[in-house]
Amino acid sequence: MIAALRAELARTNFAGREVSLAEGALVVAGTCALARRTGRPLDLLALAGIGGLGLLDDLLEPHQRRAGRPVSKGLRGHLASLRSGRVTTGAAKALGIPALALLAAAGGPAPRGGAMVPVDAALTAGCANLANLLDLRPGRALKAVLPPAALLALTAGQDERARSGARLAVAAMLPGALALPADLREHGMLGDAGANVLGAAVGAAATRTLPAPARLALLGGVVALTLASEKVSFSAVIDRTPALRALDRAGRLPVPSRAVDGSAGPETTDGPAAPSEPPRSSSDPDDAEEAR
Repeated sequence: MIAALRAELARTNFAGREVSLAEGALVVAGTCALARRTGRPLDLLALAGIGGLGLLDDLLEPHQRRAGRPVSKGLRGHLASLRSGRVTTGAAKALGIPALALLAAAGGPAPRGGAMVPVDAALTAGCANLANLLDLRPGRALKAVLPPAALLALTAGQDERARSGARLAVAAMLPGALALPADLREHGMLGDAGANVLGAAVGAAATRTLPAPARLALLGGVVALTLASEKVSFSAVIDRTPALRALDRAGRLPVPSRAVDGSAGPETTDGPAAPSEPPRSSSDPDDAEEAR
């Protein structure tokens, strides 16, 4: 049984190395366990639900591909599937994550501010999606999540709302930091489950620690990046920018020559990559960074 579970969680990454989605499942478990410290049951429910939807996508989508069933790509593809009456795992996430984020925002500590509740929900859901869009190379999503999580963890205020935000940031920071070595060494990967839950926890932390103008500005940036991901490859942009390329590759293993020349397998994730670095495989391989 253990061997069957290990095989179910095994994936081949962009460099042709075998990694395990167990990392993502453990990150979800750790984040949810720490989120209990907020004292808000809806926080735990939302994060567990978001992680569960991601894990469902991680596990079921490959079976759909092997069965020859059509698999939608990108946010537009999932919405088009919904319009045609077909619910994909990605579409379930596109509907479920915002609903769970709204539940947590509406049940958060006061002062909430009626008009800011949907904004806070959108920021939480948007950060969950953006973290997932970045999880296309070892350590990339974690490098994006950990610095803001650490900053938000240090901004504990005196009221209950700010304290709960700091605890949510810690709930993302500690499991993320523990997962980073395995992710960089390509023993595991976050997958949709781990990336979604870490992004959601950081987004929710921001809604409780930052003032309204900062949250609105942050939401604008998240929306802009998400829309841009439908048109351009983040990997290509990063590879063309020296500072971003250096940060992205810091701590990572060298890419094997067999992966560079394409013999590690077909390209199955993001869009056009740099010639020196093929895309990373995952449970939801698409031709462009997608809203999974």
